[in-house]
This record gives sequence, C-alpha cells and structure tokens, in this order.
Amino acid sequence: MAVPSPLLRRSGVDFLARHLRAVPRVDLLIGLAIIALGTLEAFTVAADHGAAETPELWWIGQALVTGVLVWFRRRAPVAVFILMILAQYAWHRQGYESCQTWQLFSLLIVFHTVAAELPFKPGLAWAVTGILVFDSGAVDHRWLPFDEVIFLTVVFGAAYLTGLAVHAYAVRARRLAAHAVQLERDRERQAAEAVAQERTRIARELHDVVAHSVSMMVMQAGVLRRMGSPHEEMLLGIERMGREAVDELRVMLGALRMPLDEAIPQPGLDLLAGTVSSLVSSGLRIGLDIVGDPVRLPPGLDLSAYRIAQEALTNAVKHGGESEITITITYHGDRVELEVLDGGGGAPSQLSTGNGLVGMRERAALFGGDFEAGPRPEGGFRVHASLPISHQEVFADERIK
Repeated sequence: MAVPSPLLRRSGVDFLARHLRAVPRVDLLIGLAIIALGTLEAFTVAADHGAAETPELWWIGQALVTGVLVWFRRRAPVAVFILMILAQYAWHRQGYESCQTWQLFSLLIVFHTVAAELPFKPGLAWAVTGILVFDSGAVDHRWLPFDEVIFLTVVFGAAYLTGLAVHAYAVRARRLAAHAVQLERDRERQAAEAVAQERTRIARELHDVVAHSVSMMVMQAGVLRRMGSPHEEMLLGIERMGREAVDELRVMLGALRMPLDEAIPQPGLDLLAGTVSSLVSSGLRIGLDIVGDPVRLPPGLDLSAYRIAQEALTNAVKHGGESEITITITYHGDRVELEVLDGGGGAPSQLSTGNGLVGMRERAALFGGDFEAGPRPEGGFRVHASLPISHQEVFADERIK
C-alpha cells in the first residue's frame, strides 16, 4: 500500500480543519455531551438496558459515532438522519428492546434538524417517513403496542415542530434582513438623487445668472477697448480674466452635473503664473518668486494652496492701491509656504470677498497648516500660510483657533 505524500497528508488535514471550523461550536458541545452520557451509561446502567454485564465497553464506540453524527448534523441533515435510524436498527438487532437515554436524545435532535435545516416539504417528508419507520416496528423488529406508537409519534412530532418553528423564525429573520438592506439601498439611492437634483439646480442658477453676467462684462470691456479707449491694456486684462473666469465656471458647472464619484481636474499652484501674467498685462505690478524645487502636491493640498494664493492676491489688488505686490512660494522638504505682500494701506480684518481671511484660514487648517495675516510695520499687508505636505487631513473645526 502506497504511503501518502506529506503534501497530500497536509492537504487532508487542512481540508478537515476548514470543515471543523465551519461547524458551530454548540454542535460540538452537544456531540461531546452525548459521548459523555453514553460512556456514563455504559459504565453504570448497561445491565438495566439488557446488557450481560456492566460496564459494556463497546457501547462507548456507539456513543462516539452518534456524537460525531450529531456534531455534523447541520452539514448533512438527511445523511445524518438516515444513519441515525440505521444505528438504532443495528442497536435493536443486538437484542435490546429499549433504547438508552442518549440515543433517544440524539433521535429527537435529528428530527428537529431536518425541520430546521431543510425546506418545508422535504423536511416534512423525511420526518413523516422516520415516524412511520419507528411506529411500524421496522426498527425494533416487533409489533409495538398502541401506547408506545402514540408516545413515539408525539415525541418525534414535537421535535419536528420545534425545528419547524426555528426554520420559520430563520426565514423571517432573513426576509427582514433582506428588506432592511433593500431599504438602505433605496435610502442611499434617494439621497443620491436628491443631491444630484440640487447640484443640477445650482449649476443651472450659476449658468443663468453668474455666467451670463460675467460674459456681458467681457463683451462690454471688449467693445470699449475696440472703440479706442485710453485704458486699452487694462480692458484687455479684464477681457482675459473674464474669459478665464467663464472657463473655470464652465468647468465647475460640468463638475456639478457629473456624478459625485467621477473626478475632474482641479486647479493648482501651476496655474498661479498664468493668473499673475493676466494681472500684469492689465498694468499691475506683481512679482512671483518660487524658492526651492517645486514638488507635485496632493490634489487637495494643491487646490487649497492655489485658492489661498488666489484669494490673497485678489485682496491685495483690491486694497493695495498702486503698490507693488510680491508673491513668494517656498518649497521645503516637508511643507510649502505661501506669502503675499503689498505696500498699500493695509486690508481690513474682514475682507469683502465672502471667504476672506476666514476662508483662507480654514483651508490652511484643513491640512494642519498655519495661517497668519495682518498689517506690516512698514506699511501694507502680509498674508502667510505654511502647509505640511505629508500631513494627514483633519477636520477644520478641530484645528481652527
């Protein structure tokens, strides 16, 4: 006989281990209880059940087999049901008229199992078949008295009904769980539809009001420039910034109409040079300095840095008068710093753009950064933000002081 290879033996052990883990622990405890009770009866009351003497050691083997069958009854309820009836048939073939306590207990468990684990019709068919087999005396090899037939019918029928009740409860629980999952899906779908409708409404309002107004401003600036206005360069800058605003608004409107899970390109610090060039072409004195080696920032951080610089530049243009504006972007190993300086009379503490200082401070705090803004001793206004590059995002309300 060939000896199995270590690989095959290991595979067999792993297969058995997986199946043992799949069996509920309560079934293992019940199986062990049946083995213990059968062993106890083999050493104590074997003679009372027709054995020649006490102890009857071969009963321990039968108790062991029965305990294992009960242990795996949920895995193969029909096979265990048939094997239990055959085991009882073999028991009575040894000449024993009565069954032991652990045997009756095991039979009640398997009648319960066929009702609890099988669909209604197959479970009912197997239970009725088992009751008829026992009531007919086929297992005992004798005609049973009427009172014993009634007893077996009642106890096995009661075990079947308890299993049927458990089965009905499990079916109802599964239906309720499935209904709850469906309700949650419907709720999420309705919420997504409501968000999509609101985003579409906002996009429509922006298109009908803001985009139209900015387009009209660009057209009017173009008309004035073509009429030979002495402020041709300034009007040209207004046209360019207006067109950029319309383009960015168009991107924003497209984003609002897109599904929430679809990503779109977002502006970053690389667009700041174009913004500065547009303002310089309109006659403003603005300088942009980049210190250090630029690195690719995470999209969210890059967007927030750009918006901070854009907001600070807008307010410097508005409140700095004719003074020179300096923008400095400094890249360090672990952070990026933004500084906007103007030489005007200074800006008020609450800017009129809506976001203003509060919006810039919130954007910096979202990434665990520091933000400072205030008048300069030599005159003018200074905005400074330091944003950690590798810092994890935190909730703004936890970081804003």
